This record gives sequence, structure tokens and C-alpha cells, in this order.
Amino acid sequence: MFKDAQTTYHHQNIKCHVGQQTTKDIEMFIIAYERAIMRFHKDKMEEINRTLRELWVEIYRGGDIDYIEIRTDDDEVESVSKRKTCNYRVSMNKGGVSIDMRQHSSAGQRVLAALLIRLALAETFCNNCGVITLDEPTTNLDRDNIESLAHALGKFIKSRQSTGHFQLIIITHDEDFVELLGRSAAIDHYYKVSKGTDYCSMITKKLMVD
Repeated sequence: MFKDAQTTYHHQNIKCHVGQQTTKDIEMFIIAYERAIMRFHKDKMEEINRTLRELWVEIYRGGDIDYIEIRTDDDEVESVSKRKTCNYRVSMNKGGVSIDMRQHSSAGQRVLAALLIRLALAETFCNNCGVITLDEPTTNLDRDNIESLAHALGKFIKSRQSTGHFQLIIITHDEDFVELLGRSAAIDHYYKVSKGTDYCSMITKKLMVD
């Protein structure tokens, strides 16, 4: 019954200590992993907001909002078994005062904010992504903001052309907006979808000089 008891005890003692140390190592890894994620999140949010601020200042023509940014209301979770979560909201800033944009802005301002947030996210996370699609980007925008948006998109296209694999797809019914993009010299043609005499869709390549 007690044969090799000392050897068995020694082996089990080693297993116990190894298991305890492994558990401690895993807990330390989880803590370091969570901290790394949140540090990455903080750095990326700063980058997104920096780009978003630059885009807003460049494009928005109103005087009631200096810039917009994405803010987080952090919900801290103490347990290492749960990941910290963040609640995001868009705020607008004027004269150093920040308020939520959701209930204090016009439809056009919210549409422009949504569009610029997508561009800021693309600029931050999709440097190697060759395709960006914008669907009816001028909805609810006034003429001044449409013109500045076309100018900014023209600069955006030119900055990405050097990659050799960039494609911006814009779906719009606003022909004036298309003309403004053409003036920026960023595009030389576009495709127009229309309905033919047989009620079938026709796709026609149009040069900007047409």
C-alpha cells in the first residue's frame, strides 16, 4: 500500500506546484493582454479623432461646430475574466464646450458626421484596403458642404492613387456632385446607370468632359 509512496508524493507535489504556477502565469498573461488591447484601443481612438477633427474642419462650412469627436463612457470591469467594455458616442465641440451630437444637431450635420467617421475609420484601419464605398454621401447636405465634401474627396483620392490598388465607389443621384468631383481632377470618368427603352438597366461609361 505504501510502496513508492515517497516517489508518488514527490511527483504529485511537482504537478501541484506546476499547476499553481501555470495558473498564475495565465492570469498574468490575461491582465497583460487586456491592458495591451485597451492601450491599442486608446491609441487608435486618438488617431481616429485626430483624423475626424481634420476632416470636419476642412469640410464643414457652418460656424456652430468647431469639430466633432468620438468619446467613450468607459465601463470598468475589475475581473480579469471579463473584458473592459466601452460605450461610444459622438460629441460636437464649440468654444471648448462639448455636448452630445445625437439630440443637438440637424439631419445634415449627423449625415456629414457619419460620413466623416467612416472615412476616419478607413484612414485608420484600412490603409491596405483597396475599396471604399459611399452610398448617397450628399443626402441632407447643403450646397456649401457638398462642395467642400467633393473637394476633400478629391484630395483623398489623390492621396491614395499612389498605392496603385485604390478604388473609391460613390453611388449618387446628385449629378452636380459628380461634376464637382470631376473639377477636382481626381476622376476622369464615371458610370451612369439608366433605364433603356426596353425597361432594362443600361450602364454607360461617361467621360467628365462629356
